[in-house]
Amino acid sequence: MALRVDWRSSASQTGTVLKWLSVPLAAPLLLALFDGRAVVPFAVAIAVTLALGIGMERLSPVRNLGHREAFLVVASAWLGVALVGAIPFVLVGQSAPPESAFAGVPIAVGGGVSLTGEFGGAVNALFESMSGLTTTGATIMSGWDFEHQSRAILLWRQLLQWLGGLGILIVAIGLFSNLRVGGAQLMETETQTQSVNKLTPEIEQTARIIWGLYVGLTLVTIAVLYGLNVVGLAPEMTLFNAVAHALTSVSTAGFSPEAESIAAFAPIVQWVLIPVMLLGATNFILLWYVVQGDRDRLLRSEEFRFYLGVVAFASSIVIGVLVVDPGHIQSVEASIRHGLFNVVSMITTTGYASFDYTTWGPGAQHVLFLSMFVGGMAGSTTCSIKTLRWLVILKGLYRNLFLAIHPTAVRPIRLGDSVVDEETIGDIFSYVMLALLIFFALTVLIVTDASLAGRAVSEFDALGAAASIALNIGPAFGEAGPMDNYAVFPTSTRFVMVLMMWIGRIEFVPVLILLLPAFWKS
Repeated sequence: MALRVDWRSSASQTGTVLKWLSVPLAAPLLLALFDGRAVVPFAVAIAVTLALGIGMERLSPVRNLGHREAFLVVASAWLGVALVGAIPFVLVGQSAPPESAFAGVPIAVGGGVSLTGEFGGAVNALFESMSGLTTTGATIMSGWDFEHQSRAILLWRQLLQWLGGLGILIVAIGLFSNLRVGGAQLMETETQTQSVNKLTPEIEQTARIIWGLYVGLTLVTIAVLYGLNVVGLAPEMTLFNAVAHALTSVSTAGFSPEAESIAAFAPIVQWVLIPVMLLGATNFILLWYVVQGDRDRLLRSEEFRFYLGVVAFASSIVIGVLVVDPGHIQSVEASIRHGLFNVVSMITTTGYASFDYTTWGPGAQHVLFLSMFVGGMAGSTTCSIKTLRWLVILKGLYRNLFLAIHPTAVRPIRLGDSVVDEETIGDIFSYVMLALLIFFALTVLIVTDASLAGRAVSEFDALGAAASIALNIGPAFGEAGPMDNYAVFPTSTRFVMVLMMWIGRIEFVPVLILLLPAFWKS
């Protein structure tokens, strides 16, 4: 039976994405030149991505992208960019400290350069790259690496996350809503447009609008953060740090060039980043209307009100726990700041940390764990299940209770003034069930694999790591906490985590559907 998928068109489109990856790779290369550090990792990555991209682009001069081809492009483009993005980490010229478990046989890359270190292995490099591109924010870097890696390699980590946040925006708004991925078509209802793609006549124009908003918000964040340094309120917030944290706060991603994440900066920085994370997790179509002067549309969004309500509810619980049992926190203001910051970071799936919350009591930690499953709004840079789906699920549960009392009643589920069709509701319930099943399966794998490797991982730590990886959050609990890293897990576990970050970031369906023979031939 002949293939029903035009894989050449999909490969050609993926090639275009890879070709243009050479542009952001030029930024760390130039920074490496300026700092007098190794440029080979970035030069090789540029050469590879250009060769692959141009070669794949020529596979099909005419691109006929139907639904099947679109699924294939989404999955292959994310994987391809992550693979190329790992090249600088593989070739990075930084040796591990003598006592490090990662010190090993040097990697020869020519020119007499010997390279080892945290990124010396392919799995570690791919883990860091995939974590960056999927805006997960999990890392295998230790404190030593943050101090000794070049600014160029640290900038590449940040740029990967920024690119991933922009990429998922374009995919979610321009593709998922049409492909009916887990109820993403409801973005039309919540943004009150006839079609997400009809904001402007062409999807390319829509992409340019989103690009403009994304870049604009990033530039404003850079200016505000560096301004804190200029006026003397945050001396640690250098221009490099301002750029680095703007890139990963707007993208709700979480990488930081500092080992202590946002805890390394003055409290004012933490207060400033809270609204930035909240904006990054807000539907960008609604933000576009706000920029156009239609502020009421944002307030009319039922999902937006629900999103803010969840943030307020979870934050109030954590803050209350910290005020009653502050632990290492010294003041009420600090309790409010750290409680709000870390809840917002978890709900928006940013993964920053203003404090080592693993030292908090179990009540606060469990609220943070549950916050992992919320996510921001549909059509945002955020990951996880997202508030739009939870809103429909809660409305569905309430309807079922109501119908149990009034079995003859007709009670449709509404978002705003629009009725949600039953097929969409079924899509959402199926998606959430799939996400939870994958989360539980990954938990079992983490515990089992760690046991086989002779490591003890508690159930709660395994649950946190599984949720963090499958839902693309970043830091978890225990040894994978905000001040530690994922290098403690066996190589086999980290490899599976790489796959799960990839699958989870593009909403599970585009990858899993490729495994069905019917996708290719029916």
